[in-house]
Amino acid sequence: MRDLLERGYSDREVALRSGVPQTTVSRWRRSWPAITVQWRPAHARSYAYLLGMYLGDGCLHVSRRGRVVLQISLDSSYVPVVEDCVTAMVLCMPDSRPGLVRRSGQRATVVKGSNKLWLNAFPQHGKGKKHERAIVLEPWQREIVSRHPDEFVRGLIHSDGCRTTNRFKTTLPSGRVAEYAYPRYFFSNLSGDIRGLFCAACDALGVRWTLSNPRNVSIAHRKSVALLDELGCGKD
Repeated sequence: MRDLLERGYSDREVALRSGVPQTTVSRWRRSWPAITVQWRPAHARSYAYLLGMYLGDGCLHVSRRGRVVLQISLDSSYVPVVEDCVTAMVLCMPDSRPGLVRRSGQRATVVKGSNKLWLNAFPQHGKGKKHERAIVLEPWQREIVSRHPDEFVRGLIHSDGCRTTNRFKTTLPSGRVAEYAYPRYFFSNLSGDIRGLFCAACDALGVRWTLSNPRNVSIAHRKSVALLDELGCGKD
């Protein structure tokens, strides 16, 4: 029983898993010495994706009363991405009960899920913007990312990246103007630490990348683009 509580399960989840009434679980929690939560995701692969989403364009909102809400802003036009985000929240934190908030007059959909354990799930939370503070993964997070770099990269691109078609014209020796087009991926983030995590995960996958400028990572190598397509990094 105590082991379940220390792993971050809510009273309701502990009651369902153990068969003990929820009121009894709540009474035991209050009567035991302080419980140190060692939270770990119920579904590591989904957590790798959600971690990428959070680092890309997510945040934790903590109210004065201590309510903790994970918020991830996404483009409303990419419905499969919104659905994947909701699914990942449910698998990682079944009690979060995620919902959608569509901002009037904008193309943004905010996926929200409430649970105090989000603070344990994302210890990178802190005051100020992410690019203004150090972003370092905990050892248990690094282990998950090393096992699922594909989902981590997918989450980062879905939240703070894109797949585009680059078009350009060139004049051939014959004088004819030829037009070419090729697909490429971009990941854009002001945080050097987060860009470093993205590039390291790309290295683990064998994806070739370059820095277009100080905040943008570009992936244009044909085989690398094909690999990211195969992994589902495109938003369509």
